[in-house]
Amino acid sequence: MTENRSHAERALSPRAVDALLLDTTPWLSCDDCFTRMDTHVEALLRTGTSPDPVMDRHLQGCVACSEEAESMLALLRDDSL
Repeated sequence: MTENRSHAERALSPRAVDALLLDTTPWLSCDDCFTRMDTHVEALLRTGTSPDPVMDRHLQGCVACSEEAESMLALLRDDSL
């Protein structure tokens, strides 16, 4: 089955390109990221900043983990209202 999508439809968004080109050293796996996610989100809710630069770097380069962190933040913010 051949897809007949135009070049524009296949093009990556600027955010996706930036994420692919980002230097993610020191490297953190998605499994490690999910292990640290609760602590990261709690710190953001408590202080507004993250004390974990490795986690921050991973979230900049990984859309899946970033979306999970954003969802968790939104959920916890809504619960506190």
